[in-house]
Amino acid sequence: MIRVPSELTQHKQWVLWRRVQVNGRTTKMPISAWSGRAAACHKPQTWTTFQHVCAALKRFRPDGIGFVFTDADPFCGIDLDKCRERNGRIKEESFELIHRMGSYTEISPSGDGVHIIIRAELASAGRRMDGLEVYASGRYFTMTGRHLAGTPKNIEERQNELDTLLKERFPPEPDRAELSVTPALALPDAALIEKALNARSGSRFRKLWYGDTSDYDGDHSRADAALCRMLSFWTGGDRERVDRLFRMSGLMREKWDRRTGRDTYGARTIQMSGGRQDRVA
Repeated sequence: MIRVPSELTQHKQWVLWRRVQVNGRTTKMPISAWSGRAAACHKPQTWTTFQHVCAALKRFRPDGIGFVFTDADPFCGIDLDKCRERNGRIKEESFELIHRMGSYTEISPSGDGVHIIIRAELASAGRRMDGLEVYASGRYFTMTGRHLAGTPKNIEERQNELDTLLKERFPPEPDRAELSVTPALALPDAALIEKALNARSGSRFRKLWYGDTSDYDGDHSRADAALCRMLSFWTGGDRERVDRLFRMSGLMREKWDRRTGRDTYGARTIQMSGGRQDRVA
């Protein structure tokens, strides 16, 4: 049986995977251990337990197993591509990141990359840039069990470290559609929301305001971040007001006040979405 952290084996979020050719490119397709057919990260009925997925290796002969990240679990995955040389040496920049995260790390199936698993929350489903990918839901990681020597064998709490990494690598960018509208900072809350609903980008705002996440494939974290970006624009980056208005929206749920590390999920979502503490006159 493949050796992975016991924290992951407690979740019924496992799939098989197989290399397939799609439009001339090799991709890792998730496979259901129940049927041997394609699985999906948004279809829990295609996932299974760790014990079952390992038993299914002999039956379906895939290329490996994988773990699906969801909003329901406390995990976040960091994928570093092409950071490991043939002799096993880790490139300097990636070595520093691995050391900074200080959590369970394993070698990818190709052998030239690594996967880091941490306990943390992400304000969106995932981020991707220049060989670095970070996911907390809506994606799966192939799992090899090839533990990278010198890293912990357990999954550690690393919210502060992740927040710092995201600020360094993924600075918030303004939404062009939102920038085309002039905010009305002096308006009362109800009037400000009414103005946002009737703006040129109002259809997007309206969906999120009333709790419709369909534009984000039902991914609540991505929807939360999108609404916070819009509210941040309309309020001039007033974090307190963004928080107050978000609580009035249809997206508000218990997770907003869930604390991980020093901050709540809501506070981090506002922060990573570009909200500023100073008020704009």
